[in-house]
Amino acid sequence: MSGFDNSGQDALPASWKEIQRATRQLGFDMPSEPRTAVLLRALAASKPGGRLLEIGTGTGLATAALLAGMDHVARLVSVDIDPVAQQIAQTYLGFDQRVRFVLGDGLEFLRTQSPQSFDLVFADAIPGKYDDLPAALTLVRPGGFYIGDDMLPQQNWPPGHQERVDALSDKLSALSGWTLLNLAWGSGFVIAVRLA
Repeated sequence: MSGFDNSGQDALPASWKEIQRATRQLGFDMPSEPRTAVLLRALAASKPGGRLLEIGTGTGLATAALLAGMDHVARLVSVDIDPVAQQIAQTYLGFDQRVRFVLGDGLEFLRTQSPQSFDLVFADAIPGKYDDLPAALTLVRPGGFYIGDDMLPQQNWPPGHQERVDALSDKLSALSGWTLLNLAWGSGFVIAVRLA
């Protein structure tokens, strides 16, 4: 196909380059990559007026992608325990009234939310992905997405991490009342949709 760009570079949010530059200066070694941005932007766009949750703000690259896909009435909560990394996200995205940054423990946040209160949950950290997956799944509304990334082998994985990834895949595959997509795109995704 002529003109088809599979890298995702053509659909990056306007703030991407600035956040990426600040991320490199910080030495943050777990940033989202362009294909992650493309997918998150599209999934966010499918939830007009939706409530979205990101566990693991990092420096805000994925946050920027979610915001780029959201309409003007959708809302995003982004949670991280690292104040230095999250400050980059706040610097470049904090002006956007649709996002609320929460500095705190992801598990504590998940466990204090009402069931089925989000249309999209992006688990980009240990909480809600490898620790207490049920707490994250409980928050997803019917028709909503649970998204986990970094499902394909990464250079920065610690020893034994593949077993955790495999266990997560097995748990999600065994769910009743959900449909599952494993996607070899970017860093690798698992997308679970709660059935109505």
